Amino acid sequence: QVQLMESGGGSVPAGGSLRLSCATSQYSYSTFCLGWFRQAPGAQREAVAVLDRDGVATYADSVKGRFTASQDNADRTLYLQMDALTPEDSATYYCASTGLPLWAGACALGSVFANWGQGTQVSVSS
Repeated sequence: QVQLMESGGGSVPAGGSLRLSCATSQYSYSTFCLGWFRQAPGAQREAVAVLDRDGVATYADSVKGRFTASQDNADRTLYLQMDALTPEDSATYYCASTGLPLWAGACALGSVFANWGQGTQVSVSS
């Protein structure tokens, strides 16, 4: 069963922090790559961070040094710690799974993600 459910979004002032969570099913978690994406109104969806199954994260240049992606294997949850937020970070944030087995490929920002959560809204005021 495919299941990804984000939580933790909200409104914060610039410079603030938020921690997003993504609860997943066993099926969604058992894949070679999990990721966080965002989409602002009128903009294309962009990859924010991806995590391979060893927990190694790759980040978009726009969030390096400010965002930290992590995972908890015990409860199959992904996290995105977002610090030093700016208004440009305002978007709907999604977690996603490639849906392919652990041996299927290398995890990268350009990987194809088949399964998506419903998203959680992040708003950063100036």
